[in-house]
Amino acid sequence: MIWTPSPNFGLRKLPISILVLHYTGMQDGPSAINWLANPKSGVSAHYVVEEDGQIIHMVKEEDRAHHAGVSHWRGITDVNSASIGIEIVNPGHEWGYRPFPKEQMLSVKKLCKLIIKSHDIVLQNVIGHSDIAPDRKSDPGELFDWDDLANEGLAIQTPREKLIDPAWDHEAVIRNLRRYGYEADDDEKMITAFQRRFRRDKVDGKMDGECRSILRSLLLETA
Repeated sequence: MIWTPSPNFGLRKLPISILVLHYTGMQDGPSAINWLANPKSGVSAHYVVEEDGQIIHMVKEEDRAHHAGVSHWRGITDVNSASIGIEIVNPGHEWGYRPFPKEQMLSVKKLCKLIIKSHDIVLQNVIGHSDIAPDRKSDPGELFDWDDLANEGLAIQTPREKLIDPAWDHEAVIRNLRRYGYEADDDEKMITAFQRRFRRDKVDGKMDGECRSILRSLLLETA
């Protein structure tokens, strides 16, 4: 782990209860790290994970990094104060989105395990940037292997057994997405964010029977 401090941080106003995963969305790792360390950018993250697995530590965990922006999760609106942010080097949808290498995912999992254990973070609060900001963000995206994390007890597993379609209408779907933790002005973007996390093979912004069944199971698990 390499200490490369960013000047872009502040004081927390809430205890740590959320872990947010991002992709950098820039052409390469050095560009992303330089931007996160630039005082003119105003943005930062606690950690950056390079494609070869190297971990860059940029903001101390006790400090509030500027990674979440305008966001919302389960009633928390100052997500920066309540979270730790990990930026995962990947060009993202704008610069040539691609799968995350094995070496990188191994480091992401090791880092997540340490953070979750250290701060007693519940798995429902291990989320992506698109989950907390559906109107604005799409990272870490549908190519990020959430199942890999879930199989090691580091994220919520996508329900795949005993799925029952509750046949909710659109209003009920949106109401139940908000019950789970999502919030957005654009309904289609909220559904898309849910799919990027829990139904990654078909991200189309349309809540079909499979999506409704998955959401129903998730709500029952967290009831």
